[in-house]
Amino acid sequence: MDHDKHFSNLSEGINHALSHVVVTLMAVGIAFSMPAIAEYILFNWWPMVEGNSQLLLVTEIAFAAVLVLLFNVAKIAWDGIRSMQMNKIASLVYAREERGWNSRRKERDMRRLIANVRDVYIMSITGNDTLSADNLDLQKTFDMAYEIRVLLANPYGKGIATRALSTEDPEASLKAHREQVENSIAFLRKLADAGKKIKLKFYDEPPFWKLVVTGEYVWVQYCHIGMDLKSQPEYVFGLQHDQPQRGFFEPFYKHYLDQWKDIDHPEFNFETCELVYRNAEGNEFKRTNFPTHTHVNIATG
Repeated sequence: MDHDKHFSNLSEGINHALSHVVVTLMAVGIAFSMPAIAEYILFNWWPMVEGNSQLLLVTEIAFAAVLVLLFNVAKIAWDGIRSMQMNKIASLVYAREERGWNSRRKERDMRRLIANVRDVYIMSITGNDTLSADNLDLQKTFDMAYEIRVLLANPYGKGIATRALSTEDPEASLKAHREQVENSIAFLRKLADAGKKIKLKFYDEPPFWKLVVTGEYVWVQYCHIGMDLKSQPEYVFGLQHDQPQRGFFEPFYKHYLDQWKDIDHPEFNFETCELVYRNAEGNEFKRTNFPTHTHVNIATG
């Protein structure tokens, strides 16, 4: 992870240096060419334009078009600088709405940054997209990580029942939620069998955020009621070492930790398929069976 970070910083430094060299050379070239351009306009071009009304009109139109183009370029450059400054303040390092060629390239770069993280923290609805052997984006991260903490919406809780009621087919939606959670449990059990330290908890509230914390980055999606999570934009916020309190990494990371520590969220026991409840001191006080393939009236939760 440190090697990749140093390599990335070195690459960025070289790119910045080359860009400064190019801009400097262009500025020097323009500066040296200005006297020659001015002399040509004053002594060659203007005498021809002065006595030709049509050529004068063409010149005025061309000059106006160049001014408009320059002003637009300047505005785009200014907006780009402002956008970069705002992204830096927010610690936004990546955002994706649709999977295009450029987004896939950026995702490959992000995967290299998170490939060797030790801990992965996940808060999702069912974990279907994240906790899957088909998820090539995170598969290497799962293979390299030592501890994986997962917080999923209880498929038998009122929160998921409320979300299912907002869909066109609540019964089918509820069934899909439960099947996807079972698939996520099976995937996590395989990771545990492979020697990973796996912890799984469930929450009963309606899902609000999907969060995936991978080292110094947090991947964020908003869980709109009645809409597929895969259709929502995805944002990645990074930790700023020089100003860790700056940006959205810390608030989302703290939100995850607060949810994980909430004593109302029971832990899943992979051996007994039970939900284990603990008090504030960490002592167990209750266990309940985690049902599978059980029909529940979603109107009552």
